[in-house]
Amino acid sequence: MKLKATLLVVFYILSMAKWQGQAQDQQAPTDMVAPAIAGVVAGGTKVQLVKDGFKNTDGVVAMPDGSALFWDNDPVSVIYKVDNSGNASPFLEHMRGTQGLGLDSKGRLIAVEHAPAAIAVIYPPGSEAVLASKFEGKPFNDPNDLVISTKGGIYFSVSNDHEVYYISPAGKVMLVLKDTVESRLNGLQLSPNEKTLYVTSQSLEQAVDLSTTQKQDGESLLAFDVQPDGTLRNRRVLAKYERMNQRPEKSPIRRGGDGLAIDSKGRIYAATAAGVQIFSPQGEHLGTIPVPRNPASLDFAGPDKKTLYIAARQGLYKVQMEAQGFKGRAK
Repeated sequence: MKLKATLLVVFYILSMAKWQGQAQDQQAPTDMVAPAIAGVVAGGTKVQLVKDGFKNTDGVVAMPDGSALFWDNDPVSVIYKVDNSGNASPFLEHMRGTQGLGLDSKGRLIAVEHAPAAIAVIYPPGSEAVLASKFEGKPFNDPNDLVISTKGGIYFSVSNDHEVYYISPAGKVMLVLKDTVESRLNGLQLSPNEKTLYVTSQSLEQAVDLSTTQKQDGESLLAFDVQPDGTLRNRRVLAKYERMNQRPEKSPIRRGGDGLAIDSKGRIYAATAAGVQIFSPQGEHLGTIPVPRNPASLDFAGPDKKTLYIAARQGLYKVQMEAQGFKGRAK
């Protein structure tokens, strides 16, 4: 009996040690600082933790008052609002599997939803509406991210089917990009003049767009010329993501990108495994801001739109920037 009790105590101690070790593994470092990137961020600027304890944050978007929204899905999707003082509180609860978020020129909050899959207006109250839930009779399979133009057109990615769609201001849904191989299309962003669409691709395979047979390496930041009707032309690899191996619990070499943001000078900010990678409009890699956890989404907010909010797994972070986010759109 004593032996059994002793074994139970030992098992308990070992279990607690393992649990505490796992908990410590989840505690990300908090002393990361940005390198000096001319016109973007001052060297030594802290990557500050705004709030911790989430399950999986994503979907950052700025609001007109300088606050920012983001979502977490523990245990169901909740959209949080972080005010200009850095206080985060629930904004919308019991959402239908919300992921990407955007704000149109009418002030409507538009979301990618998963239960069921749809692009829908979710705020303000009374304006709720489904904008698209299927194409040619087929429901969307894992819609992921979106970006909204000043004219009201919406681009959104459907990652599992390797596609990008466009909803015109009149409500017409068009397939504008289809990959022919296993390549996961994810984050979307428009240039300030909205003549270029940027798309993150998360595979090492090659892909092809609808207007040409030209193939490109998929593990890249892609760029397309936006046509007047919303279709895309002139596919090109704007940049390749920086490799990294700083997180030993994951694959030793990762480059994959996720959400995208833009600043007033047209620089592109990509949430990647290496941190926030920043590129010029010509595709030059300007530098990388390290983030304690793998970032998924980001956007400029704050009264002057110089605070970069970063959703990264269990935490929301912010960096005070020299660069200013583009003020012509929420995102």
